[in-house]
Amino acid sequence: MKETEKIEIMHFDQEGYLEDGRNVYEAGKKMTALADRVHKEGYDAVFLMGVGGTWDEFMQLEYLMNKFGDRDLEVYLIHAAEWNVMGHKRMTDKSVVLTASESGTTPEVLEAIGKMKEMGVRVYAMTNPEGKIGRAVGAENCVMMASDHGAGGCEKGYYLADCFGLRLLNRRGCFPKFDLFIEQTKDVWKDMLDIRKRFEPRAEELAKKYALADYTMFIGSGALWGETILYSMCLLEEMQWKRIRHITSHDFFHGTLELLEPGVPVFLFMGEDECRALDERVRAFLTSGVTGDEDYVIIDTAEYAIPGLDDDFRVIVSPWILSVLTTDRLSRNYELVTKHNLKYRRYYHQFDY
Repeated sequence: MKETEKIEIMHFDQEGYLEDGRNVYEAGKKMTALADRVHKEGYDAVFLMGVGGTWDEFMQLEYLMNKFGDRDLEVYLIHAAEWNVMGHKRMTDKSVVLTASESGTTPEVLEAIGKMKEMGVRVYAMTNPEGKIGRAVGAENCVMMASDHGAGGCEKGYYLADCFGLRLLNRRGCFPKFDLFIEQTKDVWKDMLDIRKRFEPRAEELAKKYALADYTMFIGSGALWGETILYSMCLLEEMQWKRIRHITSHDFFHGTLELLEPGVPVFLFMGEDECRALDERVRAFLTSGVTGDEDYVIIDTAEYAIPGLDDDFRVIVSPWILSVLTTDRLSRNYELVTKHNLKYRRYYHQFDY
């Protein structure tokens, strides 16, 4: 009997990834417990705080909480550096803040936490409890993020944040299918692995074609907008030193479309929420031929099935799927073509600035 060829994913520990998936499911229970505590204690507003990539990652949760929440729910996405100089008029000693830091040392977040604690604001963090940020908020208010294992996507961070935010909605009576969502996504990491395998040949093809381009445009909207920024700014600008323009589908037609011309790669990320109609308009323009630019790429999360997942939950996992496709697999293949290590920096964390 001929042995079936095993499909491999470049620079990726498949078993380690699945192990992390089991661990993050348990960590999600802790995030749910934190949300239960917040609900019991009461709150007047929820603030999602990050900087750079973590700010981008929280965009999807801000979108989801506003989408599924009631009209009295107040959810605000804040950038720690900006909050440190501007504050926020709606933040009180009854407010709660969720933040995240993989390094556990982000200075802007540390400064903000210090000021917030002086105000009596409750701060919870997805970070190492033994790191500076973990010690600042207290180990009882922290949930450890899963290790990487060479998986460059942010889907596990999204999962943890969603456990917190969607549970708050559930306790308000706004997201009654929370338990079903958790059950149906318990083993979603196997599906995320399959999606990687399916996309890997296309990621290799796209990288060979566009990784060395002088300038690339990325378009997204709705639940995918944060991931669109994260991939284009944090991965390609910061880690690959590529010149990038990211723009929303709704703003694309108010200036940026004039930059299209033959030879300019354009990536359109299509989601599964209300903003898909805006994405469709951009797709129609890109495929019309009026610009003469044939270097457009359409990545549609709806094309990647997750067996056993209710359609109602697709909008929630769509950023996870995009992160798997781009922040992980496309980035790894870009790195191979550019020969530019994703971990190399000229300035970032090299000295104080």
